[in-house]
Amino acid sequence: MRIILLGAPGAGKGTQAQFISTSLDIPQISTGDMLRSAIADETPLGLEAKKVMDQGKLVSDDIILGLVKERLQEPDCKNGCLFDGFPRTIAQAEALQQQDVVLDHVIEIAVDDAEIIKRMSGRRVHLASGRTYHTEFNPPAAEGIDDLTGEPLVQRDDDKEETVRKRLAVYHDQTAPLIDYYKELQASGTPDAPKYTRIHGCGSVQDIRDNILKLLQS
Repeated sequence: MRIILLGAPGAGKGTQAQFISTSLDIPQISTGDMLRSAIADETPLGLEAKKVMDQGKLVSDDIILGLVKERLQEPDCKNGCLFDGFPRTIAQAEALQQQDVVLDHVIEIAVDDAEIIKRMSGRRVHLASGRTYHTEFNPPAAEGIDDLTGEPLVQRDDDKEETVRKRLAVYHDQTAPLIDYYKELQASGTPDAPKYTRIHGCGSVQDIRDNILKLLQS
């Protein structure tokens, strides 16, 4: 079973991706991991990608798609895979279809921007231990202080509201159009079109997990 998981940053994709990967015994395929592996192994595509990256340019969709197709031939993909961060654009999605990479499910975890901003901007971290808190959902006993050490908590730059809003803007501009693309592909009756499903991501982690599992078992 080949699955694409869509959703804005902070929607909870990472948590659910780990669950899906473990439950179905399929690898989570990251284009970043594939690039690093191909470069380290000095494969033809890896060497080509390194040359492009050394010039400070973005790796082309052709190279990324080539890495994806190579990765799908590896033994651990025999039961399928979960795509992590790919495709990111309509062009990449169209390239997948044109290369006959068959997908089974596209699952969108939908969360409103306001909820994502509240989730992410409220995070506080004790850097030395990695312990995390939330100003509303999981506050420390004393505001701004780690429960165990008494040391100050910090807000990471990635969690600051301005940064979160910028990340959401990039998502809506570049990646969110994939939702309509896969909806329309399913409605078109195209052979081997993946099934698109929208799951609300504002429930508990377990409720979302149960809904995904029910979908994949249907």
